[in-house]
Amino acid sequence: MSLKQFFTFFILLSTTMTAFADESGNGPRAERKNIVMFLIDDLGWSDLGCQGSEYYRTPNIDQLAQEGVRFTDAYAACAVCTPTRAAIMTGKYPARTLMTEWLPSGRWNPKARFKEGRFLRDLPREEYTIAEALRDAGYRTGHFGKWHLGTETFGMPEHHGFEINVGGNPHGNPGNYFFPYNGSWKIPTTDRRATWNVLDDGKPGEYLTDRLTDEAIQFIHQSKQDRKPFFLYFPHYGVHTPIQAKAEVTAKYDKIPKGKRQGMPAYAAMVESIDDSVGRVMASLRKLGLLDDTLVIFTSDNGGFYKATSNAPLRANKGAYYEGGIRVPLIIRWPGHAESGLVSSALTTSSDLYPTCLAAAGLALLPHQHEDGVSLVPYLREQGGAERGNDRSLFWHYPHYNGHPSSVPSSVIRNGDWKLIQTFDPVGLELYNLRNDIGETTNLVESEPERAESLLAELTAWRLSVRAEAMTPNPNYEK
Repeated sequence: MSLKQFFTFFILLSTTMTAFADESGNGPRAERKNIVMFLIDDLGWSDLGCQGSEYYRTPNIDQLAQEGVRFTDAYAACAVCTPTRAAIMTGKYPARTLMTEWLPSGRWNPKARFKEGRFLRDLPREEYTIAEALRDAGYRTGHFGKWHLGTETFGMPEHHGFEINVGGNPHGNPGNYFFPYNGSWKIPTTDRRATWNVLDDGKPGEYLTDRLTDEAIQFIHQSKQDRKPFFLYFPHYGVHTPIQAKAEVTAKYDKIPKGKRQGMPAYAAMVESIDDSVGRVMASLRKLGLLDDTLVIFTSDNGGFYKATSNAPLRANKGAYYEGGIRVPLIIRWPGHAESGLVSSALTTSSDLYPTCLAAAGLALLPHQHEDGVSLVPYLREQGGAERGNDRSLFWHYPHYNGHPSSVPSSVIRNGDWKLIQTFDPVGLELYNLRNDIGETTNLVESEPERAESLLAELTAWRLSVRAEAMTPNPNYEK
């Protein structure tokens, strides 16, 4: 029996055994919860009204936060997109699965000081994804938007547990947000171009964010009609480049004086369209009587793009391992479980969403699959939630170069209020106390040498435990 067959058998057995038990194993189990997961692309930590922005208009997302739990110290598993998506699907750190770089990416730079660590260009089929776990438990599973985890041969959403795939392909952006959604992109370090089409039908003037929302709502209606619980995975292409928005929405932000803008007007309009999408999905759930029976998760895959928005008070941007590159919004709305309006400082990462979804489905956890994720259910109540959530360490490993400002190959650990960054090129250590210095302005390595040494030892041990790829000297490097 293969590992994947074993997990399938385990899920089916778990489904049978828990058919008449609640989450504690006592008494009748309630109806399985539907799951809606919004994953926004490149949405910065500061890009929402509920996160303190006075520029971006996000009333629907703000309402979601009022009705659920907003996590202030939530992190993406990587500062670029593909690895975070892999972590959500597998419940594992990218370093453990070798999904450490965005796809397709180019060959390593022959002029660099180091050779980059090896990485995979398809999500391994051996991984038992959250979509497969829920599908095997009787859920309808639908993917709407950006996949970016593999190729058409055997690495698409339909190969990893999704019964329906709308818009998902190997590419990281749509090429164009307006019909006909054609994409063309020069592959780094090659003389080749990739061309693709996100959706092969539509009508002139149609906007991709709206179209994907139409498709997602149709999926919800069909699930209601079929009387089946559903997993709606909604990884929007927005607000990734190209920065394209509806002209009438952009015009509102053009009127705001430049000195009062947090980002580009067109980017702000893209954020507003995402907010409209969230509002439409929530309205559909309410209209169909499903709102109280649905777990809703809202988050981002990495920090905001430096040309599009300001991540202040956080330092840096997408691609970097300062807070602006990896700290992201996270909101969880789950009636009866998530305390309305709670703001939690519990440390969370993308890998935690897998076991959290299993808990919502009333399924047993699969610790051998989601090795690096923990269920966030204990953190959804005020009593002790944040304290328990800060007892853990979070890790990152990025043995690659990329073109984003402030980005260097590095490994990172966060433990409590403390964060250590080990950079590989240039070689260095940086230590910050995030409680006192959220902007990471003061490196405390020299004043806190014992703490830095302890965190570095823990980070090194973690890399060994997950068999993280190391960078190696480039014999062709010329200073």
